[in-house]
Amino acid sequence: MYNGYVKVAAVTPELRVADTEFNKNEIVKKIGEASGRGAEVIVFPELSITAYTCGDLFLQKTLLSRAVEALVYIRDYVRNALVFVGLPFAFRGKVYNVAAALHKGRILALIPKKNIPNYSEFYEKRYFTEGSEELVYINIGEDRVPFGTNILFEGSDGYDGVIVGAEICEDAWVIDTPSGRHAKAGANLIVNLSASNEVVGKDDFRRNLISGLSARLVSGYVYACAGEGESTQDLVFGGGSIIAENGRITGEAPLFENSIAYGDIDVQKLSSERRRMNTFESVACGDYLHIGFDMAHDEFKPEVRPGRFPFVPEDEGMRSRRCEQILSIQAMGLKKRLKHIGGAGAVIGLSGGLDSTLAFLVTVRAFDALGLSRKDITAITMPGFGTTDRTYNNALELAKSFGATVREISIREAVSRHFRDIGHDEAVHDVTYENAQARERTQILMDVANGLGGIVIGTGDLSELALGWATYNGDHMSMYAVNAGVPKTLVRHLVAYEADNSGSEVLARVLRDVLDTPVSPELLPPENGEISQKTEDLVGPYELHDFFLYYVLRYGFEPAKIFKLAGLAFEGEYGPETILKWLKTFYRRFFSQQFKRSCLPDGPKVGTVAVSPRGDLRMPSDAEARIWLDQLNTVKL
Repeated sequence: MYNGYVKVAAVTPELRVADTEFNKNEIVKKIGEASGRGAEVIVFPELSITAYTCGDLFLQKTLLSRAVEALVYIRDYVRNALVFVGLPFAFRGKVYNVAAALHKGRILALIPKKNIPNYSEFYEKRYFTEGSEELVYINIGEDRVPFGTNILFEGSDGYDGVIVGAEICEDAWVIDTPSGRHAKAGANLIVNLSASNEVVGKDDFRRNLISGLSARLVSGYVYACAGEGESTQDLVFGGGSIIAENGRITGEAPLFENSIAYGDIDVQKLSSERRRMNTFESVACGDYLHIGFDMAHDEFKPEVRPGRFPFVPEDEGMRSRRCEQILSIQAMGLKKRLKHIGGAGAVIGLSGGLDSTLAFLVTVRAFDALGLSRKDITAITMPGFGTTDRTYNNALELAKSFGATVREISIREAVSRHFRDIGHDEAVHDVTYENAQARERTQILMDVANGLGGIVIGTGDLSELALGWATYNGDHMSMYAVNAGVPKTLVRHLVAYEADNSGSEVLARVLRDVLDTPVSPELLPPENGEISQKTEDLVGPYELHDFFLYYVLRYGFEPAKIFKLAGLAFEGEYGPETILKWLKTFYRRFFSQQFKRSCLPDGPKVGTVAVSPRGDLRMPSDAEARIWLDQLNTVKL
């Protein structure tokens, strides 16, 4: 386990029915293979030592005794991993279908199957007895082994460590699953040893079942299924093992192919999610036995690198659906607000930049949904000392393309007069020089909106709010902030989506030029007609800050872990020194700028990360970032 990650493997080995000699050797070989890939929890299918399809042979003492001998043989080959294998086990005159947990040359426990199917093609009650929650101890060789369903395996990582619970095949298909009880008792990783045969459509059902179980339990789930080698007398088994984490499938083996599925389970993420959900039922179960096992602490080598854009789906089809959904949420929020005030009109400062473009597109959608005239959208362009022809022309073309009312109000004279009033030298391009322009623009918008009986539409996005990259009582303020829940990396995709679906070559050209324009508040004079003030040169790349923001607020990860994840995600693009520099900047700004977020205007939440003081982020404005920065100061590059 490294930084909360546990590498898991679900194995479908080649086997032969009732041939415990062949099967034990195959299992040992696969343990070696999976361990070589760094797997710390390795799961084999149900009854994998004998095969699931032995039928009445399960009543033969020869098979039962040789299965235990094979278990002891396998035990001696298990080193650092926690391994689960299946076998039939005779105890007190009955036969049980059990999962054996093995670690460092020991049999840690036997967990019997709780729910024994006896319908359709399943006849397990002919051989097996239902497992009991009552804990007993049995002797297997030199091991004194606990036997019962209520057993959990706890890794040696302490706080936010892995806790593993086991169930067997049908246990996952019933109403009251053992895994549900395990999760209540603290398990955050469930393993399932299964032998689920193939019929048409069953693979999709299984996939939905396992991903749904992991979501409901807020857990990792490793499902290992039997495959080729089982008897085909009446059934076919196709493997198709599945690894899931909180509703998301992170690893899957192909059907009809004996192979190993690998996956990474982030138990710190799961623990964070459970802490956030006050409805997640966690109880101290005194009838559970907790067995400790050692966890390796090797450098983490992920099966799949973290995505660079956690707010943006990688799949193109899903991304398009997400864009349409987000635009609809934004427009629906504004539609309700406009309807509440009588639909008098909307005023928006249109700069020709990304954020104001998105806010304008959302406003058009809301007006169309209400059946209001687009002429009641007043788009105001307010040229200042830093405005370039490129952004100015794009703003005008955009507004005219949709038939909005366009007004141009220069702020140069008013701001110059203001500088004289307050005694500020216009040649000094400091924070006063910049913020005076932002506040003058907001004053114009507010006063025009008052005159029209309408509202000012806010344009600032989630990333700017997280960094405090907004002028207090300037662009920080509006009457409805439609972009408040949208991070900068997602703003780009929303505008691109509208460009692709605009149906107008002229509009698409304008939107694509907006996308190509450097992000800037345009508050400093241009150089040779080009934007001189580029936000990302000053505050850092938004793709990094959005990555930091996601893992800070969504899961509450520690700075060192976020640094490690960012290094994996942006390998080859940003070096560790650069990532560390901007991560420190993020924490400093995130803490120091909370006072701006404490008085945000209303705006729609669109995703799982938001900073509204009335919703997701109840943070004091005078909290210190010291302990977070202290941890980053100890990071080794």
